[in-house]
Amino acid sequence: MTMTTTVKRPIDPLLFLSPLANMLIPLLLLLLFTWHPVHAVDSARSIQIMNESSRRVEVHWIHPDTGELVLQSTPDILHGASFALNSFVGHAFEVRELPTKKTGVCGGEEEACRVDYFTVNKNQDQVIMIKDGVEVEHTDSKTIASKSASNLLDDCKSVAKRQLSSDPESAGDILEDLAKCVQKGVAVEIERANEEIAFQATVRKDMAALVENYTCADETLNSTEAKRIEYWENWDGDNRRRQMKVQVMIDRPASKIHTIENFLTADECRAVEETAAPLLHDATVADGSGGSKLSESRKAKQAGIKVNWEKEADGDLIARLSRRVYDYVNHVLPFDIKENGQEDLMSIQYFGRGPDDEAPDRYMPHCDGDCNGLDFKPGNRMATIVMYCDVPRVGGATRFRNSNVHIRPKKYAATFFSYIDPVSMKMDSGFTEHSGCPVVEGEKKIVTQWVRLGVDDENPWNSFNTLGIKYSEAENQ
Repeated sequence: MTMTTTVKRPIDPLLFLSPLANMLIPLLLLLLFTWHPVHAVDSARSIQIMNESSRRVEVHWIHPDTGELVLQSTPDILHGASFALNSFVGHAFEVRELPTKKTGVCGGEEEACRVDYFTVNKNQDQVIMIKDGVEVEHTDSKTIASKSASNLLDDCKSVAKRQLSSDPESAGDILEDLAKCVQKGVAVEIERANEEIAFQATVRKDMAALVENYTCADETLNSTEAKRIEYWENWDGDNRRRQMKVQVMIDRPASKIHTIENFLTADECRAVEETAAPLLHDATVADGSGGSKLSESRKAKQAGIKVNWEKEADGDLIARLSRRVYDYVNHVLPFDIKENGQEDLMSIQYFGRGPDDEAPDRYMPHCDGDCNGLDFKPGNRMATIVMYCDVPRVGGATRFRNSNVHIRPKKYAATFFSYIDPVSMKMDSGFTEHSGCPVVEGEKKIVTQWVRLGVDDENPWNSFNTLGIKYSEAENQ
């Protein structure tokens, strides 16, 4: 008699999961698209271009009828710099490498200048990354959602594979666990999207409720009501403990806005003003090419003040104030910021000349650092503290228009805002864009500290240009 033995073969996890993956990926994409924030349906698109090619490049629009190249990037886009471009679906662009200033040649074969192309698609949130070799990587809301779905499914599949390897007889239970894993992951994505939708909707509704010009038209508007109140304790150099009231206006991962009452003293203000008096000059703005220039968008006087840290132990007032600034930054953000390599304190003064002044002292909407939602660039700004020594009788408020936060200056108070997510290291996407409203009557005297991450004695703030690129690197591009 012949006996037949049946051998059970272990279940191949890949055979089990592959058909399921093919079914789940379209479902995940559908869910993620369904819950992605809704935008108006039109053909206009805002494009962010980030140069990570280690070369200087320029961007040209390609005329659809004649093929003519029309330069869009003025000045050139240096390595490490970003460039915002407003365009329309279907428009095509050429990215062209430029010869280095040092050698006068490009990096392609036989020193040829390399080119690549991209076309604006219908999706939102488009980012053009120019990689090594001047190769374009085009991402948008659809590809990001697809990657998110694939990553989510990969994580769940990994768990299921381990379970199958250890217990191949429990395929049914493992299938149920896999479905729960996917369901939980999608729920998290939906929750994140819902939070973003709710926040943006609230901002839009609140802004719509303000009938006047959303930047500064209502000069009597009171400060926005805080989301919550906290208290911060700080020890001064004279070993006195000071408790300060903190009003939290916005508390998002990459966008925080606080006001702190009684942050500085009359004596500290006087010390700053006396030091700044002989140094005051017309305030400047970044010129878009790495330098700075005078501009009608910013009318004020300013003076940089170097902090004498050697006198901190002796009770130097300016050093004491500056130490308090870094203490508060480190209270909010987990970076353990040191004073080494940081920018000087800046004394800024605005003067009111009456309601009939056609060109009042003010600062138009701007960001202190990058506010494009892209990766943080080491050595760049990531937080600001504005301290008020004198406040005007009329005007001079600070307005964060995209967050609908309006702050009337209060003597000896401070406004803190940060524009980096410490976890993802992504920059704010515009919620901390702000303006200094026109000073109509009286004087507004402030002390500002821009805080950088990634600077030290060997790489100080002034080794970077206003694009956030080291001068030594820019010279060789």
